Amino acid sequence: MFGAAVLVYFVAVVHRTALGVAGVEALDRFGTEATGLAMLSVAQIATYAAMQIPAGHLLDRFGPLRMLVAGSILMAIGQAAMAFTDSLGLALVARVLLGAGDAPVFISATRLISAWFPPRRVPVLVQVTGLVGQAGQLATAIPVAWVLYELGWTPAFGVLAGVGLVAAVVAALGIRMPDAGDRVTEQPPDRLWASVRAATATAGNRLGFWSHFVTPFSANVITLLWGVPFFVTAQGRTPAEASGLLVVLTVSAMVSGPTAGVLTARHPLRRSWIVLGSAVATGVAWVALLAFDTPRPLWQLALFCVVLGAGGPISLVGIDFARSWSPVSRLGIASGYVNVGGFASTVVGVLLVGLVLQLASEPGATTYSLDEYRLAFASLLLPWLVGLVGVLRNRRLTRVDLAAEGVVVPPIREAVRRYRGRTERP
Repeated sequence: MFGAAVLVYFVAVVHRTALGVAGVEALDRFGTEATGLAMLSVAQIATYAAMQIPAGHLLDRFGPLRMLVAGSILMAIGQAAMAFTDSLGLALVARVLLGAGDAPVFISATRLISAWFPPRRVPVLVQVTGLVGQAGQLATAIPVAWVLYELGWTPAFGVLAGVGLVAAVVAALGIRMPDAGDRVTEQPPDRLWASVRAATATAGNRLGFWSHFVTPFSANVITLLWGVPFFVTAQGRTPAEASGLLVVLTVSAMVSGPTAGVLTARHPLRRSWIVLGSAVATGVAWVALLAFDTPRPLWQLALFCVVLGAGGPISLVGIDFARSWSPVSRLGIASGYVNVGGFASTVVGVLLVGLVLQLASEPGATTYSLDEYRLAFASLLLPWLVGLVGVLRNRRLTRVDLAAEGVVVPPIREAVRRYRGRTERP
């Protein structure tokens, strides 16, 4: 069951990131500029984000099996449409289908984990799910990129459509819930809005939202769209080297994921420190990259990808906040609400980069200089600051709620002092 759910998520990540290695080809195929290319990515991500709360409601009502099968089929249809169209308008429709199909996949997988496994194992297994999903980016960066460059656009996206149908069959055959979770309770129509109000009114869930907002969007901007064009046209790297840098980013995410899961499980009162540490490290990495007006050595680009890659799995700490602060009956809604965060920031980031590139370049340009990319990526400071403020504010409010329940989070200096006292005892 767990393997089937993780496989569906793996394939969903391949669907989600496939356009990231096809950005240069998409510019030529659809005859568009930077904002048009950005809209292809945004159409998918915005649909994904907008569908999170409805998908969570449907998950609470119909269960993970139906949602995973339906999501896989929708994504397969979307990729089939991408394979055969050269119209930007139809491609946008296809990307909407991909986003809608992708929306319930991850939260359905986490619901299965919460249903089947004891609470202490849940953070680690959620990270394992994310790790396998990150491997989907490896599949995008290596075999999907190879098929695209060797066989062309239609075979590459046609194969992805077929893989999506296989994932739907695997989900139908391999997934079930525990006996207590097989029964679906009928809910009145207004339950959705009551659940949404309850989820957004909880400071712990809002902390999860902003944690998910601030940590993954930099990596998503690179992997979903702008990484390969930036590395190839602005940094002077070959397509193979650009794909290799995406691999580095993905491997970094895969390595850091289990570590973040273990730390989350062992130190639940310190989860926000993991989020803040990742956000600060990401900001420093961007400054180090953009401070220079000449192309960077390959090792520096690789180090940049390592830091950004760690933000993806750390965003899943936000899902753990939702698990901690929501009853089972509203866990789908709460998880969907938190999951909106990272993809809302990704939409903003992708659009900002595309808009600034087009404003900074000559009319009709389809390739951009390093200085234009530096200016465009500097705009990501805006969502980074918004997310950081959101985490700090809602962390304070969450600690107020904890104190009302008799749980006091000691200052970090006191916690370190207590830890040293325990380790120094004979």
